[in-house]
Amino acid sequence: MIKLAISGSMGRMGQKIYALASKDSRFKITALLEHENNPSIGKKINGIVITSDNNELEGSDVLIDFTLPDGTLDKLDTCIKNKVAMVIGTTGFTKDQSDKIEDASNEIPIVFSSNMSIGVNVMFKATELVSKKLKDIQSIKVYEEHHCHKKDAPSGTAKTIAKIAEENSNKEVIFDPEPLREGEIIGNHEITFDSEFDIFKMYHHAKDRNMFALGSLEAAAFINNKHTGMYNMQQVLGLDGIKIV
Repeated sequence: MIKLAISGSMGRMGQKIYALASKDSRFKITALLEHENNPSIGKKINGIVITSDNNELEGSDVLIDFTLPDGTLDKLDTCIKNKVAMVIGTTGFTKDQSDKIEDASNEIPIVFSSNMSIGVNVMFKATELVSKKLKDIQSIKVYEEHHCHKKDAPSGTAKTIAKIAEENSNKEVIFDPEPLREGEIIGNHEITFDSEFDIFKMYHHAKDRNMFALGSLEAAAFINNKHTGMYNMQQVLGLDGIKIV
């Protein structure tokens, strides 16, 4: 049984992960972490105290982290010290922050992905296929929509889609200059390829945050007992084995 810790446990994603993991026989929840100013600090859920003390990670196998960049980085040293693998779903990192996570992967195994959704990761692979195979691409545009609380724009997922398209088409991707941040939209992503004779579009709509929680649990099961290194959801789902030439 995998001993699972959740960081950001009282957030929207943390609560979804807790609910699914509690019903999954592969996992035993061993730690619930939150920011020190969170009003839930000190409360118990099924006997587990919600805490801001990173030392409570001791004894866990895997930490799933959906917080903010500073919160994620705050856990790195403790995870390294206690040999706790990490699944990082947080976005909005600077290059320096991403480099620190990369360095940490030399000490512990880490799944680091801008999007844990199985459907979005299939979209990533499909973007690679279309970028390589569509002829005479004249322009590529990426559009995304999210809830009003999301701080980073473009989203980490939009950046990943664009990076894949650019690497496989040699075309610079155009982002919408004003991505929508409205209401409680979980996440919508669209990529449009415009060629001389046709227009090709792909669209993914997130209906429920459980899709991210489910993906993060698959990542936790995958990373448990893995060797040190940086892994992504393509590897978790086996999509990296599908070669497009």
